[in-house]
Formats: sequence, structure tokens, C-alpha cells
Amino acid sequence: MNAVLREMEATTAPLSVSGLVHCYEGSNVLTGVDLTLEPGSVLGLIGRNGAGKSTLLRIMLGLLQPLAGEALVFGKPALKLDDAAKARIAYVPQQPEALAWLTAQQMLDFVGRFYPRWDAAFARRMLERWQIAPNKLLAKLSPGERQRVDLIRALASQPELLVLDEPAAALDPVARRELLREVALRAGESGTTVLFSTHIVSDLERVASEIAFLHQGKLLMRCSVDETKEHYARLWLPARMSAAAPAPALSRRRHDDGSLSLVVERDAHGQWPEAAKLPGARVDALGLEDLFVEIAE
Repeated sequence: MNAVLREMEATTAPLSVSGLVHCYEGSNVLTGVDLTLEPGSVLGLIGRNGAGKSTLLRIMLGLLQPLAGEALVFGKPALKLDDAAKARIAYVPQQPEALAWLTAQQMLDFVGRFYPRWDAAFARRMLERWQIAPNKLLAKLSPGERQRVDLIRALASQPELLVLDEPAAALDPVARRELLREVALRAGESGTTVLFSTHIVSDLERVASEIAFLHQGKLLMRCSVDETKEHYARLWLPARMSAAAPAPALSRRRHDDGSLSLVVERDAHGQWPEAAKLPGARVDALGLEDLFVEIAE
């Protein structure tokens, strides 16, 4: 029976949400979001500041109750997780503030008691590598140092599910690259499922296997990082042909000369929209950063 349960857990989606709706002060933040993470995947959630990324992560983990929709963690309602389920999860908020009256080492020692797989040696090694004084109060650390300590806390718990909200926002480029390397290493060696939000496109390209684009409360697209250049493109249409523009497009921009540019995707047969075949039309490849800018602006 235990073997059957372990097999079921291994195939259950670590995170799954459907029909999520939420708003603040009458303004929609999430509008019908559906998203599922497969076990062992590394998904980068990208979007501009204020797009709803933090709200989505908090709802997915049961830290915030949505106005509508359902969030499941390891197949169980996110709002009703037991201690055993919570011990399998590590979450790093964008601005860590908890337990600020403790030193870095005291906080790690205290938190480690709640995780059966806690790696104390890893925690000590990372404090030394990142040159963080273990006897310094968390409240006295810089924002970047504080974020590093919280990342150490998350990684030392050896979670099955790791959720990071803008994990590199306060880090310098060297520290950010080292963090992403550590996340990729943990995901590759332990099969950890990772979800991290960011607006730094280069971070996605370094570690994510998939991306999901959240814009104005809606999930506009989801695909593998490698597929973006092949699957999405910018379609330019001269002014005289703008009426032939395909209706479904991820973005649509009218220029001063009357021409039109759209972000389009290939259909199920791998073909661009018919308008791409018109004389004078042009299809330009888009890198991940270009795609982000085109849709977000």
C-alpha cells in the first residue's frame, strides 16, 4: 500500500490552479488563471511588476484565499495543508522579513527543526561562501544579504517543491548567477519541482525549462524556453494590408506610417497565419527578451 501511495504522489502535480480570480480594491489582479506544474519541472513565471505574479504564488501555496477558483498542492487543497505537506515545500517571498530579531545562524537552526531532510552542513557552507556573518542579526543585514539567507533556508530544507518570488531582485549579477546555478543543480540532482517568478529575462534562459507569461491578470502563453524562437514571431504588415491582420494575436501595435506589427504564433500544423504570405509582409524571429517587451508594452 505504501508503495502505491508513493507512486501516486510521484505523479501528482505539485501545484495546480484552475479558474483563479482575485482583485484588490475593485481592480482585477487575476482573471481566470489555469496553471499546472509537472513533477520535476522548472517553470519561470514572467511578467511586469504589478502583473499579479506574487498574488498568484501566494494563492497557489494557500497563503491567500482567492475570490474564486481552486488551488491544489500535491493534490490537496492549498488552504488546508497539513504539516507533512508543508515540510515538502520551500517558499521565498520577494521581501523576507520574518524572524528579524534572530541571527542568521539562529534562524537557520530554528527553522531546520521543522524539516526532516534539513541539510545543516549545506547551510553553514553557503553562509561561508556568500560571506554572511552567522552571528549577525537578520535585521542588520542588507536586503541582498537577507535574501541570500532566506534562499539558503529554502535550499537547505531539500524541498520537493521550491517556490521563489523574484529570488534575484536584490542580488548582484555574480550572486544571481550563483543562485540560479544552485537552483538548477538541486532541480537536476533531486528532481525538485521549481516555480519562480521574475521580470529578468536572462534568469529564465539560464535555468527554466518552461515559461509562463502573466499579463494583466491573465496567462497569455506557456511553452518551453527553447520553443519560443520557433513558435512566436513578429509579423509586420504594410498599411495597405493591415485589414488582413489575423484576429488572434498576443500583441498588436499600430505605427505612425499606418503599418501594423503583431506577435503571432504557429498553428497546430506549424504554419504562420495566412497574412504572413502576403506580398510585403515580413516575419521576424523574436528572442525571449524581445517577446517579453513586445507583449508587455
